[in-house]
Amino acid sequence: MRDMPDETRADPAAATAKARQRHAGRAVTRAVAGWIAVRRRRLRAGELGSLPVTLVLAAVWIIFQCINSTFLSPRNLSNLSVDIVGTGLIAVGIVFVLLLGELDLSVGSISGLAAAVFAVLNVNNGVPEWLALIAAVLTGTAAGTVQGYSVARTRVPAFVVTLAGLLTWNGLMLAILGTSGTVNLDENGLIAHLTSYYFTNAAVAYAVAALATALVFLASYLDRRRRRAVGMPHRPLHTIGVRTGVVAVIAFASAYLLNQFQGLPLALLIFLTVVAGLDIMLRRTPYGRQVYALGSSIEAARRASLSVTGVQTAVLAVSGTLAATGGLFLASRITSVSQNSGSGVLLLNAIAAAVIGGTSLFGGRGTTWSAVLGILVIQSIASGMALTDTPTAVQLVITGGVLFAAVVIDSLSRHTQQAHGRA
Repeated sequence: MRDMPDETRADPAAATAKARQRHAGRAVTRAVAGWIAVRRRRLRAGELGSLPVTLVLAAVWIIFQCINSTFLSPRNLSNLSVDIVGTGLIAVGIVFVLLLGELDLSVGSISGLAAAVFAVLNVNNGVPEWLALIAAVLTGTAAGTVQGYSVARTRVPAFVVTLAGLLTWNGLMLAILGTSGTVNLDENGLIAHLTSYYFTNAAVAYAVAALATALVFLASYLDRRRRRAVGMPHRPLHTIGVRTGVVAVIAFASAYLLNQFQGLPLALLIFLTVVAGLDIMLRRTPYGRQVYALGSSIEAARRASLSVTGVQTAVLAVSGTLAATGGLFLASRITSVSQNSGSGVLLLNAIAAAVIGGTSLFGGRGTTWSAVLGILVIQSIASGMALTDTPTAVQLVITGGVLFAAVVIDSLSRHTQQAHGRA
């Protein structure tokens, strides 16, 4: 007892608290060091993950913020969070198709067709909005299912079948719209509110951030427990804690920024909910594992008695459904549907978003969150160009350059993984 510091003898509780703090600090240090070691090992093996697109997104934000100080303002970030939703949903559907090593060229036409179906049913024929909405989404599902079944049964590459679909669905959209060519939507209707409604109560955004953080921790913890029960490698608890902390910082910072303008946009909430739900479906269900299996080797999947026809049909159906949903959000943003709906650079932006976000063109690698990161990059470039009055031509050149870099990185990453026996 003589060797103990005076403050320790005087207050054992304080000494215990300091010891706990030191232990917690060491745990965090070990977690960070372990994460860095894992990332280094994966980078050497060619598993880049979301690192390249994250660096590109950070560079884009820093550059445009230096050029125009309003780029990272709450108003612009709030508008950006709504602008990404329509094309982002279409890009998520593209991710499903790319996981099979295929390409869907019809998503732009399907999005325009679904918007036209809704507009004609609701505005021209007085069908209730909710019923017209369901009919529009099911139109996309049906179109995707037809294309998926055709690909699976004929074994014709998906890009050929969907190229024919691009022309077919676009022609059908023009026929549905008729001679008027443009239908204006009700600015006070359900569809218009998809992109114009905000949760102005600040508590809503913070509650969503807290819920998202809790769900991330719960999912990671349950995954750890399941892996540990069967003797598989699993993340230590302190690593899960650090990952959850990072998510919490991002979520609550986003909630704070959004609350500085008009609050949490309904469109963003729907978008992130869909992305998270589909991510769980891909990574946690037998269907999702079959999608990855087909993307890795369709012949091996056939020999393993997987339902190749069913999976391919379902993937194109998902793509068509998300294309239709994205088309409705795009129509909501401008409250009208015209003969130009679903055309222009929409298809290219959707494909570029999926690829830039990290989804491999060779199949078998990618997540739904890839589309979120990719569309953030593309829309951030568009937003920055608009603020700086830069010509659209320059925007297309820059986006094309980013896409080319993403494809090169994907190819080099695949070669590195093959060299390490991981592909």
